[in-house]
Amino acid sequence: MTTTLQDVLAGSGSTGSAGGRAAEQFQEVRRRSVRLLRPGRTPAGVPAALVASVVLSVSASVTVGLLMESPVARMPYRRLVNGAGSWSWSDPVVFAMAVLAMAAGLLMLGLAALPGRPRLVPLESGDPHMVIGITRSGLCRTLGEAAASVEEVSGARVRLASRIVEVTVFTEAERTGPVLRGVGAAVGDRMAGLGAMCAGDVVVRLRRRRVR
Repeated sequence: MTTTLQDVLAGSGSTGSAGGRAAEQFQEVRRRSVRLLRPGRTPAGVPAALVASVVLSVSASVTVGLLMESPVARMPYRRLVNGAGSWSWSDPVVFAMAVLAMAAGLLMLGLAALPGRPRLVPLESGDPHMVIGITRSGLCRTLGEAAASVEEVSGARVRLASRIVEVTVFTEAERTGPVLRGVGAAVGDRMAGLGAMCAGDVVVRLRRRRVR
């Protein structure tokens, strides 16, 4: 049996244009917080920056050496050109190196274009210049404890999906309505107390355990 927190608590929230403006403002603040809490691309950025720094440093050193007639610029260019000219695309080593270079380039472009997955769930803050968050595992744990604290609930499990917060509760109760309402209220109160800005609906799934 499934219900959403919005259905359970229907009628408790504000309606009309004021509620719509509040929802839009909430989504705007949440998007900003999620953007700021996204992890940096440090693992991919360090090797890319290192390779670029080495290549550019060598190129600059050779250029300055050529202009100043320094021994630093005396490199066996002819031998390098002749050696590279002897390579062929049919050579398996050359082909493998080219494929690896293309794959590495596409991987770096993908890492740069696709945003990272935030490890923290943003929390509401009274200061617009401060962004705080809670770990996903920590939020799942505290919401699970809130759901398990409801009478006749023997256990609870919480999963954060991309569009919903899924709460699965286990119970032996014959009447599921009060249990669902109690879980919805408990989870809603805990999220409101934390100020967790989660995307989508909170879905409560109930699994009944009948008494033998």
